[in-house]
Amino acid sequence: MNQNSDATAEAPGPRFTPTQGQYLAFIYAYSRINQRPPAEADMQRYFSVTPPSVHQMVITLERLGFIKREPGVARSIQLLIQPEALPVLR
Repeated sequence: MNQNSDATAEAPGPRFTPTQGQYLAFIYAYSRINQRPPAEADMQRYFSVTPPSVHQMVITLERLGFIKREPGVARSIQLLIQPEALPVLR
């Protein structure tokens, strides 16, 4: 086994589904453009989904450790992964 190739191999990035990646990319892009995190209603409009769908995604992303937020506090979502690990927002 060649140990040099193991040492130069990049560590795998965070594992998320394509849909989760799009939500994370949206959170990043929205926050950069608007200088504040998105509200769930912003995600609802962008992705054309129902409020419960967005809320469930936010809960899932938080549970998986990709974001953190303060429940009950508007616009409190913080991205916990590096922007370089995010997919292109479609």
